[in-house]
Amino acid sequence: MAEGYPLVPDDLPDLFKAAMRRLAASVAIVVAKGNDGPVGMAATSITSLTVDPPAVLVCVNRMTSLHALLEPTAPLSVNLLACHHQEISMAFGGGKPRSERFRVGDWQDAENGLPALADAQANLECVIDAMLAYGTHSIVIARVIRAQVSDAVAPLIYQDGGYL
Repeated sequence: MAEGYPLVPDDLPDLFKAAMRRLAASVAIVVAKGNDGPVGMAATSITSLTVDPPAVLVCVNRMTSLHALLEPTAPLSVNLLACHHQEISMAFGGGKPRSERFRVGDWQDAENGLPALADAQANLECVIDAMLAYGTHSIVIARVIRAQVSDAVAPLIYQDGGYL
């Protein structure tokens, strides 16, 4: 433990996980370019960062296959799911092998060469500006270079292991 930090009680990790399961969040599919095609994962740790410049913050576990593809200036796609996209969320959350995930849903090529979900709540085409390692994850700052927004507002929300 680093000097100056209090000791962590043994039960804190479990209590923290229980607390975070109570935090409802929108689900997105984050996509990066792989050597053999696009790689995507479901994520709830995404938030807007700034409007000037337009940017989002994405937290990615360093153990995921997607993480190995992330580096500054690399393209990134963020697709905010709608309430009828539970099957897509489950596929990209590990329910399908990586090679089969883009067979679920209507994916189209975006201008940055990455797939974009045709009927998503919103599609953000980004370029990675910076990354910061913290614990088991990297905090990815992605500058938005293009955005598309659907007319309806009906996001897919995940909380406590299920969809609301």
